[in-house]
Amino acid sequence: MRYWRKPLDFDQVTVPRGEVVIIADRCKGCAFCVEYCPKDVLVMSEDFNIKGYHPPEVVVEGECVNCNLCEMICPDFAIFCVPAGDAVAVEAVRSIAADEDAFAEEEALN
Repeated sequence: MRYWRKPLDFDQVTVPRGEVVIIADRCKGCAFCVEYCPKDVLVMSEDFNIKGYHPPEVVVEGECVNCNLCEMICPDFAIFCVPAGDAVAVEAVRSIAADEDAFAEEEALN
């Protein structure tokens, strides 16, 4: 974005960055997250999840501004946005997603 003049604190402003974590097997393919993402970081995947829906996937790594809009709008709590520098939060959400994926696969086999 180009300004016709610069704000006084322009050199102090940093753009927040986030990382999107998707629990694919929770998703029902509504695409709200894709439609409302202000930076167009997400698209609908060609792959199917365990329910038979197309979950979203991240196409532009590093462009997420951590606005949490996708997280707030998701009716299934299938998508999370965590700060990019917070390795503990990223690992916690990924471990929960991995546990849910393993549980879903186990349930599908039974």
